[in-house]
Amino acid sequence: QVQLVESGGGLVQAGGSLRLSCAASGRTFSSYTMGWFRQVPGKEREFVAHIDWIHTTDYADSVKGRFTISKDDYQNTLYLQMNSLKPEDTAVYYCAARGRMSPSRLSSEYDYWGQGTQVTVSS
Repeated sequence: QVQLVESGGGLVQAGGSLRLSCAASGRTFSSYTMGWFRQVPGKEREFVAHIDWIHTTDYADSVKGRFTISKDDYQNTLYLQMNSLKPEDTAVYYCAARGRMSPSRLSSEYDYWGQGTQVTVSS
């Protein structure tokens, strides 16, 4: 069982930065694929980025070059550094864990989810 708790969301002006954190419990954190997803009301949950057990990363085209995903296997913490934020980045951001080493962009293939943290970017 893995428990995930996000933090770091908030209100920021366009062009600004935020860093999200996701604290994970469980001894197998280092072997999981970890992902960030986001969701706005009325829309499906959207893939943002993921990082696998050897720290290979993948990003949605909409955030590539602006967001950076990373993880600290000793602290069992996942991060999402978000720079050059845009109003369209406004959403609830969720971290997720997939109990397999192979990565995935599909939210349905993740086993554990955090409660989400709100990110609001004003224009």
